[in-house]
Order: sequence, then structure tokens, then C-alpha cells
Amino acid sequence: MKSITVEDLVRKFSFKVAAGENQLQKMITHSQVHRPGLEFIGQFDFFQSGRILILGKKEITYLHTLSEEERKSQIENIVYYHPPCFIVTAGEGGLSYLCRHCNEQGIPLLVTSGTEITSEFIKKLDAYLVKELAPEIAVHGVCMNVSGIGILLRGDSGVGKSETAHTLIRRGHRLVADDIVVLKKLSPQTILGTHDEKNKEFLALRSIGLLNVVRIYGRKAFQDETRIALDILLTKWQKDDLNNELEQEPHYIDYMGVKVPSFEIQLQPGRDVAGLIEAAANNWYLRQQGYSAVEDFMSRIEADIANSAKS
Repeated sequence: MKSITVEDLVRKFSFKVAAGENQLQKMITHSQVHRPGLEFIGQFDFFQSGRILILGKKEITYLHTLSEEERKSQIENIVYYHPPCFIVTAGEGGLSYLCRHCNEQGIPLLVTSGTEITSEFIKKLDAYLVKELAPEIAVHGVCMNVSGIGILLRGDSGVGKSETAHTLIRRGHRLVADDIVVLKKLSPQTILGTHDEKNKEFLALRSIGLLNVVRIYGRKAFQDETRIALDILLTKWQKDDLNNELEQEPHYIDYMGVKVPSFEIQLQPGRDVAGLIEAAANNWYLRQQGYSAVEDFMSRIEADIANSAKS
């Protein structure tokens, strides 16, 4: 199971540590946070331990209205489950009682530095946790964003993946990762492609060497991540092996239970492979909008036949 530390959160969001400074190595494994409500009145039937607990203005205001004894009881009920940390989004005023409980129980108490409303902060934190804690695998290939569409290029070593990626970059598309592509499963329908930090912005070309595409082509040549929409296998040219039917039979490849449309492009000197990838990306986009070139073409043929029959 993947995990991050509370210290990772502090660095990412610039939290102030109000209590539990020596407990920042606590592990976070749940990608969903929790904003306690019923728990303050002793209802823990649906409470899932191990989640980060968020205290916004309404929770802090409620605690301030309680007597010291009632507040002590409510806080003790929650800290009993030892959440990895508390995050307060309503400022630091009047939190001495909460600091005391957190220090006693060894639970980090973090306070946001911004003034954004709690619900918006939770969305941002949830998005970060989902990405950081998502199941992931590494595959050999190149990840590109072509006209806003994430594409994973695969193939044997030396087949021409990086060279094809370079041509696409020259045409205004963006590199995400070369050689090692990290795939993260964000949901049952979504695979995210990214780099492994070490290969960020780098593209390796045979006979040329390692290129930093940002230094050469500018920031527009690179992006950190992209949702994978298409998987394209680049293979060596096989004579008489190309399918020239109007519409290819759909094939899919499975990545961690997510099926991604996949097809093959054969390489041959003089063949505009980058152009074919652009065409594939644009055609996929039109299909998502409900348009099929084959259906459009066939409807024209049928209309022509019908008109000929009338005349």
C-alpha cells in the first residue's frame, strides 16, 4: 500500500505545525479526508479510522460553544482513534485545548496558511492525495500529450519511439515522459501518465544523446502529466500485413483494470508516423464527440444508392 508522511503534507501545503512537531513521520494511507460532524455527538458508527480529519469554521465554532468539560470529552472521543493528523482551516485562535490533546496523544495539528474556504481546500487536498496514493506501475515507452490527448507510445527498444516523440514535439505537442512512464490509476476509468522525476523534461535520441526539451524548445514542449486516452504500439514494417479496412476492429490493453484503446502503427522509412499519431488522436476525439467518419461515409453511400433507385 502506498503512503506519504504528514511531513510531506506540511511541505506541499506550507502548513503551520501547531502541535505534534515530533510526529510528522506518521504515515497517511487513505486518499479520502473526513470532516467530523456526528462524531462530536458520540456517533462513530460510520467513522473510518486512518483518515485525515479536517476542522473548519463550523467545527471550531461548535467546539468553542461547549463547556471545558464537554469539549474535553468530545476531543478525547476523536483522538482515541489516532488520526494521522488534524488540519484546521479556520485560523489559530483559541486552539490551546486542541493543541494540548494533540501533544498528549502524539497527533500532529496543522493549520492552513491561506484564507480559502474549507470546502475548496478539501477539494485541493483530495486531488493531491488521490494522485500521491494511487496504485501505480512503470512501463517502458514514451508518453505524449497530442492536441490535448494523452498517448502512450510503446514498442521494442530502437524501434523509433523517442524519434517519433521528437517529431511530435517539433510540431507543437508535449512530452510527458521518455523511456520510463509511470502510470497511476486514479479511478476505475482513469489512468494518468507521468514521469519518475529523474527523467522529467529529458528525451533520449539515438546518435544524438540526451536532450532537455524545455531548454531547447521552451516550456510548451513539456507537461507533468496527462490522462492516457490511447495506447499505440510501434512495430517494424511487415509487408502485406497492414489492415486497409474502413474501420479497425477495436482492441484494448489493460492497465491495472482500466481498459485503454490500443492499436498498432508499423514503421517504415518515409512514413509520416507522427502525422498518423496526430490523425489517430484527432479521430479519437471526434469519436468521443459522437462522430464516426465510417458512419458518415456509409450514410452517403446509402443516400446515393437510394437516389439512384428513384431516378
